[in-house]
Amino acid sequence: MSTTRTFTTISSPLGELLLTADEFGALTSLSVPGQKGGRVPKPEWRREAMAFREVEEQLAAYFAGELKEFRLELSGEGTDFRQRVWAALDDVPYGATTTYGAIAARIGAPRAAVRAVGGAIGANPLLIVRPCHRVIGADGSLTGYAGGLDRKRRLLGLEGVLRAD
Repeated sequence: MSTTRTFTTISSPLGELLLTADEFGALTSLSVPGQKGGRVPKPEWRREAMAFREVEEQLAAYFAGELKEFRLELSGEGTDFRQRVWAALDDVPYGATTTYGAIAARIGAPRAAVRAVGGAIGANPLLIVRPCHRVIGADGSLTGYAGGLDRKRRLLGLEGVLRAD
C-alpha cells in the first residue's frame, strides 16, 4: 500500500486543485475545494510543486482543449470493486458519456449494483484525470459529482458534450 508523501496546489479554470502523490511520484488524488470526500494536506506531507510538473502541464493542455487523454502514473487505493469501477471510468473516452448502468455492465456487476457503482464513482480520488464527470443518469440528466454539478457541467462543456453556458 502506498502512502501520500507530497502535495501541491495549482490554479485551474475550476478553481484551486489539490494534487497529492505517493512516495514513488504516482498521483494519489486530485481534488477541488469543498469536494465531498476531498483530501486535506496533513502536517507530515511535503509541499513539492516540482514533483507535479507533468501533471500540471497535462492539466493545462486539457483545459486548453489540446489534450484528450491523460498519460500519468496513478495510484488510487480502494477495494477490488472500486478498482474495477475506476478502471472502467478510465475507458470512457474524451467527449463521450456513459451511465452508471453501463459501468456496472462493463465490470460484470448485476443491474442491482448500480447504486454501489455510484458509490465507487463518488469515491474516485482522482477527479478530472479519472473521468467520473463523464458518467450521467440513464435519462441523460447530470447526476452527482463530488466536485459539484457546476464543475461537471464545465468539464462536459469543455469536452463538447454540453453547450458551455
